[in-house]
Amino acid sequence: MTSKNKARRKIAVVTGTRAEYGLLYWLMKEIQSDPDLELQLIVTGAHLSPEFGLTWREIESDGFPVDRSVEMLLSGDSTVAITKSLGLGLIGFADAFKELSPDVAVILGDRYEMLGVAAAANLAGIPIAHIHGGEITLGAYDDSFRHAITKMSSLHFVANETYRDRVIQMGECPESVFVVGPACADSLSRQALPSKVDLEEHLSIDLGKPLMVVTYHPETRSSLSSEDQIDRLLRALDRFKGATMVFTGANADTDGRIINDRIARFCAEDPKRKVFVQSLGRKRYWGMLSIADVVVGNSSSGVIEAPLVGVPVVNVGDRQAGRIRDPLVIDCHCDEEAIKSSISLALDRGRVDTNGRVELPSPAVTMANHIRAFEFKTPKGFYDIPWRERI
Repeated sequence: MTSKNKARRKIAVVTGTRAEYGLLYWLMKEIQSDPDLELQLIVTGAHLSPEFGLTWREIESDGFPVDRSVEMLLSGDSTVAITKSLGLGLIGFADAFKELSPDVAVILGDRYEMLGVAAAANLAGIPIAHIHGGEITLGAYDDSFRHAITKMSSLHFVANETYRDRVIQMGECPESVFVVGPACADSLSRQALPSKVDLEEHLSIDLGKPLMVVTYHPETRSSLSSEDQIDRLLRALDRFKGATMVFTGANADTDGRIINDRIARFCAEDPKRKVFVQSLGRKRYWGMLSIADVVVGNSSSGVIEAPLVGVPVVNVGDRQAGRIRDPLVIDCHCDEEAIKSSISLALDRGRVDTNGRVELPSPAVTMANHIRAFEFKTPKGFYDIPWRERI
């Protein structure tokens, strides 16, 4: 119950990518409907780019007014351009936080945009609630960004006990680290998905079998160039002549445009069976997962989301190395033969029934409750693990 003498706690949620927004959607809904909380929405990064689909418009159409937009994405995707984008973001987030004066900033994941958000919030004295900390992705720069964001955060929402232990190991107080399950879980239980016919109409393609959903992002710590990575994947996929393939675009990371260009040309060679879309949108992506025969690539959605609906996954390369994964995930090297063999194995195994899986309480509801009630301390301190627990 809201106290008449107590102001609502202002919660600034920041999002920079389509995938991130999909994971934040239900938490934003909970904050928006809570009489004790006030949602402040900051959009940045790829959401504001025509090249990546101007996905801020989808956010507003979902009923979330944008309070501040922070332009930070440069036209290039070299490491220098990404670093400069981060610098622009710091300036923009500093202004946004000064104007909005939130009580808490909510950050999900590990991208460089969110590193800028965390730095700006820290300097402004705004406590951070961080989602999906404690995870490991050895093949991407994001791995270091995630841990840095954890250290700048005061409240932590993690997917499982192993990740909770890692966050505590980094010196975070156990009373501030909560296991809520994967943030995507609400999307399975709280939304109706589009039908196959709806998806075919949207994509202007017949979704025949076998149906492959493919998402490949730059593996920024690979010894292979991005060109070599995507060419090896496409050569392997080309060996499945009768398959229908739906590609979604790479993130706005180093060399992301190179990958998207290669994919677009590959699809143009056979437009009746292959289609490239920069963004399917939140509901359509889940709809594709619900009917796909296999998910291929190196996205976190393949390791985390796809197994929840029972679709087998071929995880290519080391971008997701270190993340805990479901038995439905088949890991393989970024090698044409290895990818081809893994896809064949996944198709032979087929989808599995997920009706018997144990469901956690709503992550969004749990997170909103903690965000409302948590007592943030300044400074937050450092938790030393007792010596007996270290042995």
